[in-house]
Amino acid sequence: MLAAAGAVVGLWGGAARYTGTVARGYRWLGGAALFWLAGLIVSQVLSGSLTAGTLSLADVAPLLALAAAATGVMVLAEGEKKSDSGSVLPGLADGYVMAVALLVIGWVLMFGSEYHHSLERPHTFLLELLHPLADLAVLGALLPVLTAAWRRVLVPYVALLVLAVADSIGVGARITGGHQGVLEQLAMIVTACLFGLAPWVGTIAARWGLALWPSPAAAGTADKSLTGLLGVSRAPVTSSGAATIIASVAAVIAASVIVVNGLVSAPASGLALVIAGGAAVLVMAIRVLMLVKENGLSVRMWRDASNSLRELADRTGDIVMICDIDGIISYASPLVSGFSYSSEELVGRELIDYVHPEDVAAVRAVVADVIGLPEEAAPVSPDAVSSAAVSSAAVSSAAVSSAAVAAAAAGNGRFSCRVRAADGTWRHVECAVLLYRMPGEPARLLVSVRDVSDQVALRQQVTHLTFHDGLTGLPNRAYVEERAREVLEPAADRRAGVIFLDIDGFAAVNDLIGHGAGDLVLAQAARRLRAVVPSQETVSRWGGDEFAVLIENAIGNSEIVELATRLVGIVAGEPFRIADREIGLTASVGVALADESAPGVVLRNADVAMARAKDSGGGRVEVYAAHMHADVVRRLDLASDLARAITREELSLQYQPIVKLATSRVIGAEALVRWWRGDEPVSPRTFLAVAEDSGLIVALGEWVLRKACAQGADWRDAGLDVGVSVNVALRQLNAPQFPAQVAGALAESGLSPSALTLEIGERMLVEDVGLIADRLAELRELGVKLAIDDFGTGYASLAHLRQLPADIIKIDPSFVAGLGTDPVLTLLTRTIVQVGRDLGMQVMAEGIERPRQLDELREMGCGYGQGFLVARPMAATGVEALIRSPGSKISGQSVSDGETESVII
Repeated sequence: MLAAAGAVVGLWGGAARYTGTVARGYRWLGGAALFWLAGLIVSQVLSGSLTAGTLSLADVAPLLALAAAATGVMVLAEGEKKSDSGSVLPGLADGYVMAVALLVIGWVLMFGSEYHHSLERPHTFLLELLHPLADLAVLGALLPVLTAAWRRVLVPYVALLVLAVADSIGVGARITGGHQGVLEQLAMIVTACLFGLAPWVGTIAARWGLALWPSPAAAGTADKSLTGLLGVSRAPVTSSGAATIIASVAAVIAASVIVVNGLVSAPASGLALVIAGGAAVLVMAIRVLMLVKENGLSVRMWRDASNSLRELADRTGDIVMICDIDGIISYASPLVSGFSYSSEELVGRELIDYVHPEDVAAVRAVVADVIGLPEEAAPVSPDAVSSAAVSSAAVSSAAVSSAAVAAAAAGNGRFSCRVRAADGTWRHVECAVLLYRMPGEPARLLVSVRDVSDQVALRQQVTHLTFHDGLTGLPNRAYVEERAREVLEPAADRRAGVIFLDIDGFAAVNDLIGHGAGDLVLAQAARRLRAVVPSQETVSRWGGDEFAVLIENAIGNSEIVELATRLVGIVAGEPFRIADREIGLTASVGVALADESAPGVVLRNADVAMARAKDSGGGRVEVYAAHMHADVVRRLDLASDLARAITREELSLQYQPIVKLATSRVIGAEALVRWWRGDEPVSPRTFLAVAEDSGLIVALGEWVLRKACAQGADWRDAGLDVGVSVNVALRQLNAPQFPAQVAGALAESGLSPSALTLEIGERMLVEDVGLIADRLAELRELGVKLAIDDFGTGYASLAHLRQLPADIIKIDPSFVAGLGTDPVLTLLTRTIVQVGRDLGMQVMAEGIERPRQLDELREMGCGYGQGFLVARPMAATGVEALIRSPGSKISGQSVSDGETESVII
């Protein structure tokens, strides 16, 4: 009784040192000790009235104590480790085997002999066995609990085992109605002491340096011996395997007891049966032990592999994570630090919290496929899928994030997605997920994660470069052609169209200042266009100095044309600033409205309209009309034939004489190129415009220069003191090799540089006087003369003459035509002549067709002239004949009847 009272005090006092389920478990055991104390007291009170084969209040209290003790042990085990639901039935089977084995041992050693000596009836003897049978049933039922959480429940379990021994020893005393024996009392005292010491074993073991029993400080720590994948193994077998070993050992002992007892008491005729039956039981039990051992080896190998996998996970370049089927992370490899997380920070969190919201739907689909659930029932799990199918239309600003499309590869658990790093940024990753099952443990998901943000960024950059212009940042031609397939489809509620824009005179900027300056012009032009075009429309760089604008949401066609007009104005509105220069440029714009034609045809039509605007002088807008295409085809054919004619030298030169007005003497001739296309002559204005647009003007100009220099040299060699003039186009002048071509033509022909005059149109000066002046200075150093052709029509200021190294001013025919009839033109012509003379320049009038015009020019002091009144363009031999003819002077009479046609170029 004192021992039972001490157990009550020890259990309740020890329970105060713990919290939670552990404290409740010890309180249950304290209640069990209290019931045993009550039973002892009752048995002392009723000791004279107890009879064999009956139950009394003294029997109820121990049974209640046994139930409370069993509950306390289960609560203690719950506080240390939750047993797996999948191992309940095997554990109960092992407990049953152990309980039966203990019953067999007790029957053979004690109960059987007591039964035969007592001569009691079976049901009476069964009542006396109630306590030991109940003890054995509880021991068997608690066997799985013992193997699952042995560190906490071992001492109470041993106490129950000693209690069963005490109750078994006391069966004989109960049958005979005698008092408890010494062994039974000692066993009861040991039981009480073990229960009382149970809460204190951890502290006592810690003082002795043992860590087998948990102290109060570690009461909430779960048993880590059965960690999952990548956990550390501390047990050779699983808890269910340990229960099987204990049950098998009990069965072996029972079989051994049976065999030994049979050998002692069985008759000779039954020895063989006893030996055979007992040996079979022994062999079966030993075989079970061997299977359990093999299972333990397999589990150890599995855990060794898990440990190796953990080391591999810590060393590999991929992040490895473990999560349960609900997506709760239970392990994360140290490489999560690359996302600015720690492994401990992620444990216990839901993996779906780190997945981009747009990819969550794909997460469910992937996990459903991996674990074999319907998609709608799939739990949230690892990183979702988002494989970027990036369309060209989405690359410019949102890159992959706005165009990512969730698409998992069916059945293989591999996918790509975006996950959130600790700094809030989204990273692109490639993942693989598989279902993992470990023996005796619930299924889990093994997830490997590889950061591919750099590769995705590189792909985005490549895609951006594919569909965007590197200089201006605008979409490029490939993008426009792709986008046009969607934009230029006919629609009833909107109007669509294309605007093409070409910067006039851009080639001169590249040639005279350099391509770096040209790039700056393009960048500035792109910003101007983007500022004018509505944000919902597309502005792109088509190529070179051409831009394209896709209009898809216009209210009407007039709105598209109005926008094109504004684009012309924004380009020409103010000069482009390049370093310390200001360059004024214009733009030629073509418009094509979307119709039933294919998108590619609409783009072509806009290009055709732009070319028409450029042919018309630039700085204007042209809307595509059907006849323009035929004109373009004709121009292309003309350009092809012209190129062939230049190569084969099928062109010819005519020369228009230049005279000194005071003496009427021929002092030179202007070389004029002519072309017969088959049997038909082609207007110089027509084929020279084609040559200018196609770039053939450079090759054509070089050919004219060589031929004219050769002819001038022939005249000089023939004793004719005349010079030769050659017109120079803007593109030809801007060509870097042009000064070298001039020098080469002079050297090849032997013509004196002073006999060669290069004529540059005044309109060319408007582009940039400084640039033109630099190039003219290079030519002037060669010794050639320079003439400003068509002066008065290019809006060049008279002050520009001071900046130009020019020798001759050629007054435009439009001024000469008004002499004597238009006072204003007469005054302007007189002013030009006077300014030229004051600047020390020679002044030459073009387009002299009437004697009155000649008289006015002579009166003004104009030195030189040419026109139909002097002579029409003629072959070189005609010029020679004109010079050599006796008394060849201007008679003052027109050489043609009536009005003449426009000026010859």
